[in-house]
Amino acid sequence: METTTAVLPPFIILDNHLEEWLREDIGRGDRTTQCLVNQDVVEGKARWIAKADGVVAGLPIAGRVFQLLNEKVDFTTLVKEGEFCEQGKVIAEIKGSLDALLTGERVALNLAMSLSGIATLTRKYVEKIEDLPSLFVDTRKTTPGLRVLEKYATQVGGAINHRMGLDDAVMVKDNHIAAAGGIGKAITKIRSRIPYPLTIEVETQNLEQVKEALEYQADIIMLDNMKPDMMHQAVEVIRQHNNKVKIEASGNVTLKTIRVIAETGVDYISSSAPITQSKWLDLSMRIN
Repeated sequence: METTTAVLPPFIILDNHLEEWLREDIGRGDRTTQCLVNQDVVEGKARWIAKADGVVAGLPIAGRVFQLLNEKVDFTTLVKEGEFCEQGKVIAEIKGSLDALLTGERVALNLAMSLSGIATLTRKYVEKIEDLPSLFVDTRKTTPGLRVLEKYATQVGGAINHRMGLDDAVMVKDNHIAAAGGIGKAITKIRSRIPYPLTIEVETQNLEQVKEALEYQADIIMLDNMKPDMMHQAVEVIRQHNNKVKIEASGNVTLKTIRVIAETGVDYISSSAPITQSKWLDLSMRIN
């Protein structure tokens, strides 16, 4: 399985982040490399190798790290984004200024290992339900400053992005409901103030809340932390009332439970696990 939906954020957005992370690592200068290598004079070659099985993500971003240090660096990817690679596979080759290769190594590897870990775990979730209509969705539980990259990695793994930020869509959660004094009051206040074409999603925890969300014409209804039996009932109630309303399941989503949740007939299943619980995929760079 290879994803075809992942869209790499433009470098006009990413470059500020990458430059900041390079400055953090380099500080007042790469003491070791500057003592050993004349800048832009000595050229070198290196290979990137997968040291564990997993889905590779972030190679174009890693290549950009080196090119910000020296635009003449040639970073050639040997695998596709989203490709599953076995331990020992050479996934990229680099040639160019040895100074740039050595100085950019850690930032580039850190990013690719983190993103590949997210993509690898995401793929496991997606594969559990790939023969069912439900789609797997990420969440806003991301590392501050890394959201755009972490959500890119879930796409590489085969997931769909939920809203990127608070301005993407309206999601009325339990605390919003408490603050407004109920689902109906919350939706009524929000609908008169939001711009077209923002949708309204409401988090529900029982059938009474589901019915109230339907009464006030929520566009998307989230079934939060419901047990499968109640979720089945909720899906049936929603489908009978308005088949155009989208249904999202969230809470207690694991590799063991995701298929049972999908079998209830929900449209989307959201989870933060691929980002919050993933392990970095071990990659290494070897100078030839």
